[in-house]
Amino acid sequence: MALQPIDPTPSAYNYQLLIKHLLTPPLIYAPDQEIVYRDRFRYTYTEFGKRVARLANALSKMDVGRGDTVAIMDWDSHRYLECFFAVPMMGAVLHTVNVRLSIEQLVYTINHAEDDILLVNEEFLPLIAGVKDQLTTVKKIILISDSGGEQRILSVDGEYEAILAGEMESYDFPDFGENTRATTFYTTGTTGLPKGVYFSHRQLVLHTYGIISALSAIKSQANIDSEDVYMPITPMFHVHAWGVPYMMTMLGSKQVYPGRYEPEMLLKLVETEKVTFSHCVPTIMNMLLNSPSAKDIDLKGWKVIIGGSAMSVGLCKTALEHGINVYTGYGMSETCPILTLAGLKPHMLEWDVEDQIKIRCRTGLPIPNVLLEIVDQEGNILPHDGKATGEVVARTPWLTQGYLKDWEKSEELWENGWLHTGDIGFIDEEGYLQVTDRLKDVIKTGGEWISSLTLEDIISRHPAVSEAAVIGVPDEKWGERPLALVVLRQEFRDSVTDEELRKFFIDHAQKGILPKYGVPDKVVITDSIAKTSVGKINKKELRKQYH
Repeated sequence: MALQPIDPTPSAYNYQLLIKHLLTPPLIYAPDQEIVYRDRFRYTYTEFGKRVARLANALSKMDVGRGDTVAIMDWDSHRYLECFFAVPMMGAVLHTVNVRLSIEQLVYTINHAEDDILLVNEEFLPLIAGVKDQLTTVKKIILISDSGGEQRILSVDGEYEAILAGEMESYDFPDFGENTRATTFYTTGTTGLPKGVYFSHRQLVLHTYGIISALSAIKSQANIDSEDVYMPITPMFHVHAWGVPYMMTMLGSKQVYPGRYEPEMLLKLVETEKVTFSHCVPTIMNMLLNSPSAKDIDLKGWKVIIGGSAMSVGLCKTALEHGINVYTGYGMSETCPILTLAGLKPHMLEWDVEDQIKIRCRTGLPIPNVLLEIVDQEGNILPHDGKATGEVVARTPWLTQGYLKDWEKSEELWENGWLHTGDIGFIDEEGYLQVTDRLKDVIKTGGEWISSLTLEDIISRHPAVSEAAVIGVPDEKWGERPLALVVLRQEFRDSVTDEELRKFFIDHAQKGILPKYGVPDKVVITDSIAKTSVGKINKKELRKQYH
């Protein structure tokens, strides 16, 4: 028998999954709840809704219409959240510009995305002033200013608060197809020019419901609900701050936006605004834990998802000792981004801390509506037995459908109908994914493969180690050999040597935890480790430095 399509009544309304529908619940359930910007500004969801409408009216007067692109360069703020909603709800496209790109990459992404309007925080005006003549599509520039003061660096077409002040507090946001593009931004890969990814209203709405079901409905060690106080510590320009602002807005939760990431301000906001839920990369958590301010602040009960790169056992232990409920999340720019969360299953909640840490540091369980597999080099799906290792591939409704204006790389990304992550790992019998390395970061020595992530995890357990990275360096005899780079905790900087750290690897090899060929020939103690624009360890740059 043939499949039976639905036969709708001619008068039936075809409800589309649009971002505007995420804004309706908080205006009903939590109109008086607060949205806070730093220690400077706070307002209610009711006022937020009115400002979203005012922004849409102001942009309409600047001839922004369906399909036009509005770019924003700002630190995490209430204004950024207003753009998350107003721009796509108009039918326009929001380009969240990575403010940490090189100036050449910045110009490239603005031109490649064909931005029409550019909203720029006053801190970035000098950058834009220097390249304004190179921006080929930008028609108007709007200043974002905390001070409200005048600036003489660049002639602009208005100031954000001023253009909102004179606008009406209502706007008839239109209906349109849910597959309309809502956002675009550029990957922060370490090779070649940044690649543009893009997401539709449907994808962002489904991602929102996916993470709500994973974080709120499925029992774990860190459930989230509308009573939580949320502060992102992942830039809003980076994959929509992991899409969580959409979720927390829909829930009507109190939200705290910290502006520029400064350890003292972040910790102050956690304390004064009673923040209970955040997400960040390991380097940010490490920075916060090593801040002198952390000693005077009670961090107990703070739930933090660690993503962007692997969370080491050492970092997990230190965070838990401070009372921070940390666990891993996994995804990438191309995946909207969340694919997995390392939630503890109910029977694991009674385990001791050491056993729980093993799960918290796992890459995680696929959240609802995510299909993950491990494939070999021929594309064959491998068993979920905790042993078979291959490339991680994914299918889910919220994966980018390609790279903007790049058909060839899009086809590589989607080979055989699976999105290829470029990560390698295994899936165990409980369904947990463990990424063991990036395909490009695995070290091949004498014909054997060594995971750089495994070596980083081992050295992170040494009490003197604050941060670590392992790369492969050329070797005439073995092809490649692992090199460990280590940043020491302040109190150990005059007492721990590189040989002591190397012996730590040797001890693990003698216990059978690490193969002997995996012991790095050299450990380099350094003051800092190169990072990408979003705080990930930049192994391409490290390989340049140490090859």
